[in-house]
Amino acid sequence: MRTHRTAKFLAPALLASLALASACQSNSPKTEGETAAAGTAADSAQQAPASDSTGKKFLSQPLVRDIFTADPSAHVFNGKIYIYPSHDIETGMPENDNGDHFAMRDYRILSMDSPEGKVTDHGVALDVKDVPWAKRQMWAPDAAFKDGTYFLYFPVKDKQDIFRMGVATSKSPTGPFKADPQPIPGSYSIDPAVFADTDGNAYMYFGGIWGGQLQRWRTAKYDSTIAPNQPANEVAIGPRFARMSKDMRKFDGPVQEIKILDENGKPLLAGDTKKRFFEGAWMHKYNNKYYLTYSTGDTHLLVYAIGDKPQGPFTYKGVLMNPVQGWTTHHSIIEFNGKWYIFYHDTQLSNKTWLRNVKVTEMKRNTDGTIETINPEG
Repeated sequence: MRTHRTAKFLAPALLASLALASACQSNSPKTEGETAAAGTAADSAQQAPASDSTGKKFLSQPLVRDIFTADPSAHVFNGKIYIYPSHDIETGMPENDNGDHFAMRDYRILSMDSPEGKVTDHGVALDVKDVPWAKRQMWAPDAAFKDGTYFLYFPVKDKQDIFRMGVATSKSPTGPFKADPQPIPGSYSIDPAVFADTDGNAYMYFGGIWGGQLQRWRTAKYDSTIAPNQPANEVAIGPRFARMSKDMRKFDGPVQEIKILDENGKPLLAGDTKKRFFEGAWMHKYNNKYYLTYSTGDTHLLVYAIGDKPQGPFTYKGVLMNPVQGWTTHHSIIEFNGKWYIFYHDTQLSNKTWLRNVKVTEMKRNTDGTIETINPEG
């Protein structure tokens, strides 16, 4: 059966891959103003490797070049394509393992009428100054739709510098969004991904270690003294999972940790850094199987695991995408006209880890449901 990220919600369909006519454009994107970005038709060139000014080849080209964007969450609402990314900015902060150099302050939403159309930047949809409880760092968001309302889910640090999940609402998929006065009760860490199953239940998957603070929640209380790295022989920390309430604004039940197993049915260990969870979970469903995809962080892979239930357990299956240019790797997966596509980012425009650009390419499966590994560089 086909996968759905919504049931009574609108099902996000898949965006087809776009490529820009030339890879050699300005590496100094503008940061203000609503623009119609120079998207180009998805023709035979879209999957052909294109070279940058150094001769390095990339599988796909940036969807927009006027701003820096990352962590793309793609959806289709009312037949139109919307992308909910992070908005990277230059702050001059030095890089560190806490990710302080990722100091994003707002969210901007991109849209396209069709895979062959131009990309429109709809301007600022939500700013950190308009979130009463928030302090800094608006990281990777996600979006959903239900009963006439669009929901924007976002991680941001509160006044105590602890990541919490916020929710904001709008009657338009492009916003502006109005944030609830408090974070989602019981929420923590980063990278929300909301999946709506075919039975009408919706779930949030979230979490990220190191700068995402997930390791500090080993108990029900936040502990800032816990080191970012686990001992290699410990069971790896798993992503979190919670059922959403019917109004989509809070959790309906406890937060649970997801188990990811190896091919022998044993939990992945922290030392297995090419397989264990780091951040950026995403969920989709295909042929009645649940696909949990995520980043391995410091080994720079996107990998996947498959389960029979939305809460798992999930069995590791393989690499979805090899490393992109840049330290981070983050993605979303959706379907469009019977094909599957992955949205991701790299640093082609800037060559700086904290100034990224979103891309898209087709994702293909084998007959047994496994996914063909994608090489993002030509």
